[in-house]
Amino acid sequence: MTPHAQMPVATSRRALLRASVATAAVATAAGSGLIAGATPVGAASRTSTTRSRPSTPDAALAELSAGNRRWRTFHQQHPNESQSVRQALVSGQDPFALILGCIDSRVPPELVFDQGLGDLMTVRSAGEVLDEAVLGSIAYGVLELGIPLVLVLGHQSCGAVAAAVHAEETGESLPAHIQYIADQIEPAIDHSQEGDARVDATVSAQVKLVQSRLAGDADLAAKVAAGELKIVGARYELNTQLVHRIS
Repeated sequence: MTPHAQMPVATSRRALLRASVATAAVATAAGSGLIAGATPVGAASRTSTTRSRPSTPDAALAELSAGNRRWRTFHQQHPNESQSVRQALVSGQDPFALILGCIDSRVPPELVFDQGLGDLMTVRSAGEVLDEAVLGSIAYGVLELGIPLVLVLGHQSCGAVAAAVHAEETGESLPAHIQYIADQIEPAIDHSQEGDARVDATVSAQVKLVQSRLAGDADLAAKVAAGELKIVGARYELNTQLVHRIS
């Protein structure tokens, strides 16, 4: 490169974003899982110093599926926590999946997928509700970091969904900021069900609604059309610890 040559603006910006922490230092049917029977090559022997990154949407799904299998069968590996990994991550990040999940303390993505530092970018809001900050965070992960998979993760017994259903049924007003969450979930309420079944069905319906909204975003849709991104809906069952896709 000559003294006056410059990197393309997009490439330079992306490189700076990936390494942003460096300067300061000097996230189908129940029972079948995300991918039925899928175990990526090397998943069983993945260690805390391994930095292999799934680079395609299907490979990312397979890794999440394998990690969830380890979690629910009590064979967690707690990968990528070593001193060498921590030091390597000082110079930048390269997560392979972005999880949009609920704030529920019982569903931490890094644990339920048995992943470690630098593996996942996580965005969490009550009931997976979208707003501009959430959308911008997802766009950052996909457009700037090249993440090939966005997983919208709902869960059994979601309190945000239950509150939205209750508010709609009773007409009761919730505290202002919580009412905002309920209002965003309301379009997903499944009126074909009653009682607890309504809440449970709405959990899945909310995931599908958010998934659809993300798929309708022009920038994300272009990545999907090019085969560089998948946007997948799933839910976590508290009683079995299984993550399974929602079709």
